[in-house]
This record gives sequence, structure tokens and C-alpha cells, in this order.
Amino acid sequence: MEPILRFDHVTKRYGNGVRALKDVSLSIRPGEFVSIIGPSGSGKSTLLRSINKLISTTEGNVFFDGENVASLRGSRLRRSRSKIGMIFQNYNLVNNLSVLQNVLHGRLGHMKGIRGILGLYSEEDKENAWNLLEEMGLENFSYNKAGSLSGGQKQRVGIARAIIQDPKILLCDEPIASLDPSSAKVIMDLLRKMAQKRGIPCLVNLHQVDVALRYSTRIIGLHAGEVVFDGSPEELNGTAMERIYGTSVYNLVVGTSDETKMRQAYAV
Repeated sequence: MEPILRFDHVTKRYGNGVRALKDVSLSIRPGEFVSIIGPSGSGKSTLLRSINKLISTTEGNVFFDGENVASLRGSRLRRSRSKIGMIFQNYNLVNNLSVLQNVLHGRLGHMKGIRGILGLYSEEDKENAWNLLEEMGLENFSYNKAGSLSGGQKQRVGIARAIIQDPKILLCDEPIASLDPSSAKVIMDLLRKMAQKRGIPCLVNLHQVDVALRYSTRIIGLHAGEVVFDGSPEELNGTAMERIYGTSVYNLVVGTSDETKMRQAYAV
């Protein structure tokens, strides 16, 4: 299948001379569930945010759905962003609005003129929002203020808001970083289920290597802005881990049992 997203020799330099991305080239195809791993400051968030032009690149091109993102402005950029579902670490909900209203906000990018300004959603949009909340197990919280929810519940609302956009790709920036392990599993299960059910490719930034191994069809490893690994979970061995994190694999875990598991999983 043709890629829905392509990075062509992309570099990003900031004004202070920091190079967040260095000559990145990669393609994402429909149906892939891709985890991006790497140490803090490796460029994971910069890579994700360059797709919807929240961050502009310095060199190279990002092509999404057949368009060069760098050339998009105004209505064309808004139209492109409406096709990208974004899920954030800190949820980005409007806490004083209801759960249902927060989900419906995902439709604003598809609404024009006064209907969008006033939030005059169609009956179809409302029905879809209800159905998504049921799918998320949140139907009993529809009229609760979003600020009253737990972290895991808020992230489920964020997923529903992204899915109701009918996106062509899902971008998830550390979606489980603020969650306990039980809630994190619920969120990752939902992300994979939603993406697979609808055939939406999904890019997820993660710090948790074990989670990337469990859920991904493909893993991309970044180090200092460079892609130093791009392959299947089965190919992520100790040598690759050391290229990504710049240290021995045995320094990446704490605790005897975890270290034993890591030695077995990433045996060179």
C-alpha cells in the first residue's frame, strides 16, 4: 500500500543550535501501529508535531496524505489537521465542559462558519459521540465535567475525541506517561483496538520499551534526532537498544527480576 505519511530527509534545528531531528527518512502505511522510542530529548515529540506543523522543519519535507506539509497554510493547513487525530500526555481537555462536549470538539475541524463557532453539531455527530463513549465505557459519565474524571478516564475521552474526527492517522504523544500501569494497559488496549478496527495507522511516542514490544507492529528508535533503529519488535535486540539509549541494556532497568527479563528479551 502507498504510505499515508513520508519523511524525506527531514532536519529540525532550533535557534539555540540544537538539532532535534537529523536527516530523518521514513514512511508509514495504513494499518501500522508504530511505537517511537528513545531517551528524553531524542526528538520523539518534535517528529510527531512536525506532521501537523505544530513544529516547522528546517530541511527536507514531510508528506501527509499526498500533500507537502511545509507548503500548507490557512484553510489547507486546517483541513490537513482535521485528518490527524492527536492524543496528548496531559489530555488537553476543557475541564469545565462535559465529557460529551469534549468528544464533540473533535468535529470542529470539519465544521464551517457559524456552525463551528457556535458548536451546532449535527445529530449524526451526537450519535457518533454517544456510541464512542459507550465503546470507551464512559456512557455514564457523559454529562460529568471532564475535570472530575481520573487520568485514565480523561485519556479515554481524548481517544474518543480523536476518533470522532474520522482521522487518517493517529498521533499519540506519551499517552500513558501520567498513568498507573493498570490504566496504561487499558489505554494501550483501546488505542490498538480503535486503530485496528478502523484501519487507522497509529504513531505512539513511548518511554516504556516493554509496552512498545507488546503492542507494536513496528518500532522506530531515535537517538539525538537520528533514526538508529526501524524494524519489527522481534528485531529489537540488545545491540539495537544500546544504539538507541547510548548505554548498556543492563543499565535500563531496576530490580533483579526486571534485569533478568531484560537480559533474556534483548540477548545479543
